[in-house]
Amino acid sequence: SLSLPLPLSPCPLGRQATARTPRTHSTMRVATKGLARRAAARHGGAVRFLNLHEYQSSDLMAKHGVDVPMGFAATSPSEARSLAENLIANIPSDKVIVKAQIHAGGRGKGTFKSGFQGGVHFAESLDDVESLAGKMLGETLVTKQTGEAGQVCNTILISEGVNIVDELYFAILMDRATAGPVIVASTEGGMNIEEVAEENPDAIVTQPVDITVGLTQEVAESVAGRLGFSGDLSLEAAKNMIALYNLFIKTDATQVEINPLAVTAEGKVIAADAKLNFDDNAEFRQPDLFGLRDRSMEDPRDVAAEEVGLNYIGLDGSIGCMVNGAGLAMATMDIIHLYGGSPANFLDVGGGAKKEQIAEAFKIVVSDSNVKVTPKASSLRTQTPALPESQKPEKRRLRRLTMPQQPSQRLGAACEHLRRYHEVRCDRRGCRRRLRGGRPHDPARRALGGHQRGAR
Repeated sequence: SLSLPLPLSPCPLGRQATARTPRTHSTMRVATKGLARRAAARHGGAVRFLNLHEYQSSDLMAKHGVDVPMGFAATSPSEARSLAENLIANIPSDKVIVKAQIHAGGRGKGTFKSGFQGGVHFAESLDDVESLAGKMLGETLVTKQTGEAGQVCNTILISEGVNIVDELYFAILMDRATAGPVIVASTEGGMNIEEVAEENPDAIVTQPVDITVGLTQEVAESVAGRLGFSGDLSLEAAKNMIALYNLFIKTDATQVEINPLAVTAEGKVIAADAKLNFDDNAEFRQPDLFGLRDRSMEDPRDVAAEEVGLNYIGLDGSIGCMVNGAGLAMATMDIIHLYGGSPANFLDVGGGAKKEQIAEAFKIVVSDSNVKVTPKASSLRTQTPALPESQKPEKRRLRRLTMPQQPSQRLGAACEHLRRYHEVRCDRRGCRRRLRGGRPHDPARRALGGHQRGAR
């Protein structure tokens, strides 16, 4: 999620973690809050957010009136050459960009496991396009967001080369504080917005949007002016902002992020790159949109868990967790972390899980090669932080209950014992009323060792 100096509550999972992305326990403290909404999810399963490739996002934005660079998706070197030839015939420049398509950022600075550097390249000729496609397709690209495992590039985008003179940042997110969408923008585009918020918070522009009214021309031009647009460029920027807002609403998006929102030498404002996320709860009314989902980019364990209605997120630890309830799962992860361990996953089976789901949950947990079912206690002890005396949990010893001989006094003694030593509050008068009905108060009944016929 974005770490901005304002009360934003964006998409709970922020940039959705993709296949084999290393996710630590600390980051999951934020991410798993979104999973607490599983009760509202389809079939009671995990709440996830649809993630699209860049070429899919560009097509979707173009359909909603957003200005984007022209481009085509290819899955083979020969197809890439043919599409590039068609593209060059319809654009003023003869330069095109070849982009690897994976669900992760930092592609331009990434490295393929084959040794080829970068997932984004300019191509000077059709031969370059075909050569670059051959080096990318079918290869695993490793970026800062994929982790060491990387992601396989199965598709590339052949895009129009654009002469950019200025780069800005523009995003629309859901904000719980204002109960509606909020625009987050910055004059410093083309870079990590979290770094901008930390190093230069004054460069961040925010604008809540009344969801009952929508983004008006006046508000859009105001935001454009705060970003430094003027004249015709202000109108051009406002037009694209309104189109992006309409896309956000009509597609049930949780995030529309344009980075960069580019100004070209020809005086146009375009969405040069986009990151779109959509709420899975809207799948029933967005079937075409959700048909674009690329499961090959997702963690297969996440997909397997979703198919059986479980909430699962893989982490980078070694201790497997299977817990009933998202809150308890988070608390369990905290305790593991407190005592020097590291959870290997977040797995909430829910309150209504059936035996088939439990069996699948076990399979998913043990399928992780990082999980050590029986971690060495010594290794945990050596990493256990020394807690101050004030924070050490109080050791309680259960006191033995000595029951009176008279049956009529037993219930009262049990209630008094529970109230004094085990902090169980009990109304003795209520207990006696239940006693006359033949049903002692449950805590007292347990203390008596079961239903006592003599006490009736």
